[in-house]
Amino acid sequence: MPLLAPLFRWGFPQVQPPVFSRGSFVELFLSHAGMVLAASLAATIVGIALAVFATRPAGRDFRALIDTVATVGQTFPPAAVLALAVPTLGFGPRPTIIALFLYGLLPILGNAIAGLEAVPAAVLDAAEGIGLSPWQRLRDIELPLAAPVILAGVRVSVTIAIGTAAIGSTVGALTLGTPIFDGLAGNKLPFVIQGAVLTALFAIVTDLAFAALQRRLQPPGAARSPA
Repeated sequence: MPLLAPLFRWGFPQVQPPVFSRGSFVELFLSHAGMVLAASLAATIVGIALAVFATRPAGRDFRALIDTVATVGQTFPPAAVLALAVPTLGFGPRPTIIALFLYGLLPILGNAIAGLEAVPAAVLDAAEGIGLSPWQRLRDIELPLAAPVILAGVRVSVTIAIGTAAIGSTVGALTLGTPIFDGLAGNKLPFVIQGAVLTALFAIVTDLAFAALQRRLQPPGAARSPA
């Protein structure tokens, strides 16, 4: 971004400095990505674990409760979660990670349940017929077959988290949203543009990477089918 300083200086001569300088954009990106990674990893582990539990005989009675809790977590606006978490956790990245975790859990949980329930019964019967234990069926049959659907949920969750993490700057977290809020507070449009463009590029590149991974996980016939 500093390489574009002459362009911003030409386009916004009244704004000094023309490029956000309170922190390096590498630092902002690494902090932003770290929070997204931590929250998304936790949401993926918890979401898949809950989906496995809900699709087992012992957990089917809890299916409605699990869906309700996950839905409530996403219904809460991230700003409200931040406001509630700050008095307990203080300012910084921790409230942001909690908000991203709650907001990203539902897409992963929903897709994981759908993927596991879509495994053909004939395949499960064949696995049982050759003597696989329930754990072996889950590990070697169900999860691999459900992986493309689960990954689609993770893709949605991570993309949402990248955009939502920007508001963490309102509670002291260092993110790509920091230039946006500094620019709004100081009436410096170049800062807003820089933060927004970098956040959007981060989300787009990540989404494209997940799309490529999804294509690799799909069966050959499905990969050739039109999108």
